[in-house]
Amino acid sequence: SSDQPILSMAAKHFFEKRHGKRFRPTIVQLMAKAVAASPPEEIEVNANGSSNAVGSAASWAWSGASNVDVNASNHQGSDVWRKQAQLGQIVEMIHVASLIHDDVLDEADTRRGGEAVHKLYSNKVAVLAGDYLLARASVLLARLENTAVVQIMATALESLVAGEVMQLKSPPKTLLQMESYLTKSYYKTASLICYACRSTALLGGHSYSSTVATACEEFGFHMGLAFQIQDDILDFTAAENVLGKPALADMDLGLSTAPILYAAQEYKELRPLVMRRFKDKGDKQTALEYLYKSPTAMNKAKALALFHAEKAVEAILRLPQSEARDALIRLTHAVITRKK
Repeated sequence: SSDQPILSMAAKHFFEKRHGKRFRPTIVQLMAKAVAASPPEEIEVNANGSSNAVGSAASWAWSGASNVDVNASNHQGSDVWRKQAQLGQIVEMIHVASLIHDDVLDEADTRRGGEAVHKLYSNKVAVLAGDYLLARASVLLARLENTAVVQIMATALESLVAGEVMQLKSPPKTLLQMESYLTKSYYKTASLICYACRSTALLGGHSYSSTVATACEEFGFHMGLAFQIQDDILDFTAAENVLGKPALADMDLGLSTAPILYAAQEYKELRPLVMRRFKDKGDKQTALEYLYKSPTAMNKAKALALFHAEKAVEAILRLPQSEARDALIRLTHAVITRKK
């Protein structure tokens, strides 16, 4: 934005430094190629349950699918391909906006190996930069000209906010519940990925309730959870200089993730510390001692990440074999074996 250069500079910060993994746009691009290898199912029923001629304007509009004719041979360079690539950009913009806002709320000093935006500028500029990114993402989203995709991605935004509120306001007892932890992980991480995957299928001409679109969303759901659980494991096992963000950051924020929750199932002495968000002096050190004393907690967390990775692979295997599909399977493996 030439009118507000400081906003533009702050918003571009993460994109120009290129420290991020570009994980979400990579998934969208690979998913776009994978769904092109699968011919869209025929759409025969409209919202009222009456039958339409296959491919009629009404049936396409109701299905949520873009009315396109695309396959593996004509996909690259097509208008569909361009819109799916744009969706990848939109997803990364939403993700980065959420990181900028999260860092303000969490008072984090670093992100992606560099200074957090609010540290380089100010809290006010950082909040406005995040808002500006979301506004730009919304404009690009409207240009995809698919109202179902706009609705789906708007729901993803709603989920991100719900996750942040849940993180800030959870009652003490829910802090011990694995279900609550997984729900928050879905809202904050998996929701954006799974909705982006379904939207990619819709832009590729597949209807909302098609086998392909459902498989894409299931893949994104389980991939997102596997990614987040592995992130939470690395918070305890990886060094700060490798992660690009402070190690033990979750405990500093009073958050209990899978490894600590499994340890708390074994050691009841750990539960009051979790419920008071490690606020008392020595709480974090005590919690770490219990975690490292546990013979099973870290292994159970790794098994949980593996479970979701396997479920993601099961979902994507419902698509026809292609190079892109196989790359998504390899990416799923990389997610749970990564060190940063």
